[in-house]
Amino acid sequence: ELTLVPRPLTIPVETYQPLVSASQPAMDFMAKHGIKGIIGGGAATGGAADGLVKQWQETLAKYGRETELGGDLIIGIATFIDDTEEKAIGRAKRYFEENMKMFAPLGFVRGLSDEQLTALGRGSEAYSAGLPTMEDAVRAGAWMVGPPERVSERLMELQDRYPGLEEMNVGASVMSTEQSVVLDQLDLFGKEVMPTFKNQRK
Repeated sequence: ELTLVPRPLTIPVETYQPLVSASQPAMDFMAKHGIKGIIGGGAATGGAADGLVKQWQETLAKYGRETELGGDLIIGIATFIDDTEEKAIGRAKRYFEENMKMFAPLGFVRGLSDEQLTALGRGSEAYSAGLPTMEDAVRAGAWMVGPPERVSERLMELQDRYPGLEEMNVGASVMSTEQSVVLDQLDLFGKEVMPTFKNQRK
């Protein structure tokens, strides 16, 4: 049992752990001890995988917790808002690439060869190494970009896909993003996207 200072306002405290390795023993440990899962965000470039979400649901059920798909889970999504999807991709691409330089060597970008990992740190070599692109991340659902209505639409699709999902970790603060850009993106998200979801709760 932990003593937290200052004492949390809400008790009991919810505890989350990333489902990076997706190993069954790790999931068993989490479910047994009431630890919830988080997928995605900075480390995962492939978006939420249906198989992993289903595996988590089955693990929870094994320990007596019946949930809808996506229950006891947070899914992390990177967003970037601009007038069009193309403009958003163009502006966010360098942040995506810097993020990959950080996380790929740690094993968080699956399927890369040793040659690709080496090329990541060699400037121009990276462009001909067949590395995942920003466009790939958008197609996979790891990044949701474009005008606010497009970002809202993609988030709604995720919500429909996982009916038990109650929380998402959404942000534009991947590696190397300037503070001014992060603040601008969060302001846009708060004003242009959040109201759609706040209205759902009424």
